[in-house]
Amino acid sequence: MNPPSTSDDPIHALIDESCPLCVGSATRDYTHDKKRRYQICDTCTLVFVPQKYHLSASYEKAEYDLHENDPGDAGYRRFLSRVTVPLLARLKTGARGLDFGCGPGPTLSVMLEEAGHSLALYDKYYATDASVLAKSYDFISATEVVEHLAAPGDTLRQLWTMLAAGGTLALMTKLVIDKDRFQTWHYKNDQTHIAFFSTASFAWLADELGARLDFVDSDVIFLSKPQP
Repeated sequence: MNPPSTSDDPIHALIDESCPLCVGSATRDYTHDKKRRYQICDTCTLVFVPQKYHLSASYEKAEYDLHENDPGDAGYRRFLSRVTVPLLARLKTGARGLDFGCGPGPTLSVMLEEAGHSLALYDKYYATDASVLAKSYDFISATEVVEHLAAPGDTLRQLWTMLAAGGTLALMTKLVIDKDRFQTWHYKNDQTHIAFFSTASFAWLADELGARLDFVDSDVIFLSKPQP
């Protein structure tokens, strides 16, 4: 399924759009390709796709339906272990967690449940019980999720309020290194990817939230909430 054409909306048109992470900060043009423009925020350095290039919900879900995540896939488990192994080292026995953006084949939750923890699931397409977003958790995972968020600032702040004191928000997303590499970066070519963080973006976010920030792998980021 191909997304609707944006040929009536010239790719070279200038865009003035506020940052969806800072929620209001001014941004400037970063680069463009044949399909989309990319903006960058001077405050938090988030690189993002302006809203008019976002896929509709139906086209976005059609892309996600193609994912074949399977708890029985050893390779996929190895991929997720880069999150689960350091996270398990931090968790107390019987911790309560939320797998946010679990997708059509929840696997990280299965791995953590096998280690004795309890998991709630939420995904706007595949696990839509919003009551889980009104609860508190010892940890929250969001693996390969934040790059899909149209309003990452609002969503990450909401998750942070749901995290208990001493808890960990465990994220996985590939990071922007510099403009030259971004222009040839395969990660940006997925049209469901609309928000691209850098180390500076997460440093800004950690300061904003009052979080401890740890880069535990090249694309694994932990934000920890201090004890009162």
